Amino acid sequence: MLLYALAISLSAFLLFEVQPIIAKMILPWFGGTSAVWTTCMLFFQAVLLLGYLYAHWLHEKLPPRKQAFLHIAVLAASLATLPILPNPAWKMADVAHPSQRILLLLSLTVGLPYFLLSSTSPLLQAWYSRRNRGGLPYRLFALSNAASMLALLTYPLLVEPNLPTRLQGYAWSAAYACFVVICAVTAWRSMGEPAAAASSDVEETIEPPSFAARLLWLGLAASASVLLLAVTTHLTQDIAAIPFLWILPLSIYLLSFIICFESPGAYRRVIFLPLLLAALAFFAYRLWPYHGAMQMRVAIAACAAALFVCCMVCHGELVRLKPDPRYLTGFYVTVALGGACGGLFVGLLAPSLFHAFDEFPIGLALCAVLVFRVLAPELRRFGVARQRWGVGALAVVLCCYLVVLAHLMQEMVGGYRLVVRNFYGQLKVQDDGDAGGEFSSRTLVHGTINHGSQFFNEVYRLEPVTYFCPQSGIGRAMRAQQGAPRRIGILGLGCGTLAAYGRQGDSIRIYEINPLVLEIAKRDFTYLRDTRAKVEVAMGDGRLALESEPSQGFDLLVMDAFSGDSVPVHLITSEAFRVYFRHLKPGGILAVNMTNSYLDLEPVMERAAASLGKAAYSYQFEPDPGDYICFACSWALIMDRATMAAHPGLEHGGKLLKPHPQFRTWTDDFSNMLGILK
Repeated sequence: MLLYALAISLSAFLLFEVQPIIAKMILPWFGGTSAVWTTCMLFFQAVLLLGYLYAHWLHEKLPPRKQAFLHIAVLAASLATLPILPNPAWKMADVAHPSQRILLLLSLTVGLPYFLLSSTSPLLQAWYSRRNRGGLPYRLFALSNAASMLALLTYPLLVEPNLPTRLQGYAWSAAYACFVVICAVTAWRSMGEPAAAASSDVEETIEPPSFAARLLWLGLAASASVLLLAVTTHLTQDIAAIPFLWILPLSIYLLSFIICFESPGAYRRVIFLPLLLAALAFFAYRLWPYHGAMQMRVAIAACAAALFVCCMVCHGELVRLKPDPRYLTGFYVTVALGGACGGLFVGLLAPSLFHAFDEFPIGLALCAVLVFRVLAPELRRFGVARQRWGVGALAVVLCCYLVVLAHLMQEMVGGYRLVVRNFYGQLKVQDDGDAGGEFSSRTLVHGTINHGSQFFNEVYRLEPVTYFCPQSGIGRAMRAQQGAPRRIGILGLGCGTLAAYGRQGDSIRIYEINPLVLEIAKRDFTYLRDTRAKVEVAMGDGRLALESEPSQGFDLLVMDAFSGDSVPVHLITSEAFRVYFRHLKPGGILAVNMTNSYLDLEPVMERAAASLGKAAYSYQFEPDPGDYICFACSWALIMDRATMAAHPGLEHGGKLLKPHPQFRTWTDDFSNMLGILK
């Protein structure tokens, strides 16, 4: 038992430890968007399914000795893929099909090790059940999930803050080599042990699960998977694409597995079904476009609690429907298939099929329908009359909820001039104010975050507004460089507001990764057409494009690239700053937009600037009450101290950021967003 438990727990730990490790490694290569994690989850769920299918086939089709020999051979072959460090050749500034490229990269980098780790728990449980007829293989499944959650919790708390990502990859590879040895010994021992006596008569009396039961397994697993990924997207889109917000929902998902499979009695319908009603109602409220603002920690905690309730119900009902251990590998295959279907739906199909994040309300609807399907037959014990009344009442509640979700799906796209979506997120264009009014405007929204506006009134139409007003940090930098024509670089197009600062003779080069943003900026806004400067747009990730270009000789370089409300990490590391200053003239200024709701980026700016011998100044701007033109914003200007001395006007409103000796400089190999949450 100890050998089985050791092999299964180590495999599960490595299985879930590698997910944030490899995702964080490749996140900068594909724009730093939350969709990178969703695509990674799709890969992990698909390979998990393949691993379960392999375990099922091996257990059902081959005799014990051949099972062991084949598995040991594949384990040995997987060592050739170590260490799990992705090849930088996959890194490209212009990625036309990021999802396919990510899936292929992961397949070649961690595909075989992950496949074998995925197969370990069901395969070894089957071997244990075959050799120990009185054993409890489902408890090994709970142990597997406990080790998985331990891996997820230790990553943001211990691994990420202390180990560079490259060292993380080497450490994981060494641990995987140890797992291969332990698993091979377990396979060899299982092959040699005599099988426990079994009664064929008893096995023949055990009926296989029905098709309806298997369909319920599939639906419940898929529902939990869809909600897991939808909640993760909901959090990372509006806060930050960081491992902590990837790991929290996944940990909750696994915790529900552990509780339900280790202690089935912990799932009590009388407790969790009323909580489910509250959870479904809360998520519907969060999807309502006009829901009230919540503090970050409250919003995260509430979403986490609601997700836990939904997963407890889905997984609790799965446990109630689980088959005899004779059919456990088939059960695991079906559960894994449901998870993979959820990942495929959210990761690949939804961005192509929907303009809004419709997978979230669809996941809620699926959960509600499945609970109705499970509960309706249970009402038979109350008699025919009460059953009819009970089923009727449940049906009315279900129909009302589905109507609410359908209305919310319309609200999510209603009232907008345009709603589009791709790998890099959802973009909306909306018109505000009365037509012809003084402050009527058009706004570009990414997720729920304003990414720039333009006013229709001729007085303001050509003016830089919102986060880019003349009184802001970027406005001061633009006004400081008067006189000779300037060359300006901008990472992140938005609706093109910064082009309003362009003067005759100026040259502006803009880097934008999302082709939909460029299309919208040209068609629905006029900043690019109206500017007096010469404008050129380079498509692709701004940093990767700059790395491949010769020095551009910028007088001013503006880092204004956002994914939702967060700055992609790879754009604010010390290596990124080194790239930026390579493209700046002597005396040039780097301007970084730090405006966001949840992260304190000042220590990141100061440490990155200090690593290059530069000074970082923070500019916090608060507009006057009733100002509809300018928004509160936070900018950092990084430059030589001599540059500041040459532009005395920059000192007004600026604060020299003081050294943070206890704060570790962010590099491409190390970052810790958990440490800068406000």
